Amino acid sequence: MEPVTLTTARLLLRTVGPQHTDAVHAAAQDPDILRWTTIPSPYLPEHARAFTHQLVPEGWASGSMLTFGLFLPEGEDLVGMLGLTMRSLSVTEIGFWGARQHRGRGYVTEAAVAASRWAFTDLSVDRVEWRAEVGNRASRAVAERAGFVVEGILRSAIVHQGVRRDCWVGSLLPSDLGLPSTAPYLPAPGASS
Repeated sequence: MEPVTLTTARLLLRTVGPQHTDAVHAAAQDPDILRWTTIPSPYLPEHARAFTHQLVPEGWASGSMLTFGLFLPEGEDLVGMLGLTMRSLSVTEIGFWGARQHRGRGYVTEAAVAASRWAFTDLSVDRVEWRAEVGNRASRAVAERAGFVVEGILRSAIVHQGVRRDCWVGSLLPSDLGLPSTAPYLPAPGASS
């Protein structure tokens, strides 16, 4: 799959490449990103290089991991990162982080909605799933503002720094954004849709 660029009211979501290695490395030095994401810690220049030179292009080429850098339209300022990891033909998992100096402005929420809408309309995805380690309130706030419904806690579902941890799980469905699904959805009796 060829990388795509998505545009929102305030952002460009586009792939990152070798020219972004230093910006990715610098942003990933933030203790909050290291604490709550599953990137290597410490995050070394060679990790950023492998990410921008190999992991991102290979993910797009195979269609398995679609990674977007979040950029302000007027320049190369990296606002954050967002990835869609395909879990099945109709389910993708979203992950994201915001650069410290750009937090609190709603950029990551805006990007999460745009990427989810694109996944529903262009990739025929019927469920975007969000997971975050229990306690990562910033990620949960972004997910909830984007319309994700938190469904519960998965025990021992993620590994962070060599330790299995519980995580929150939530989902966004096409109907949450007023879009049709590729397959009919029959909620459980008594469940709200």
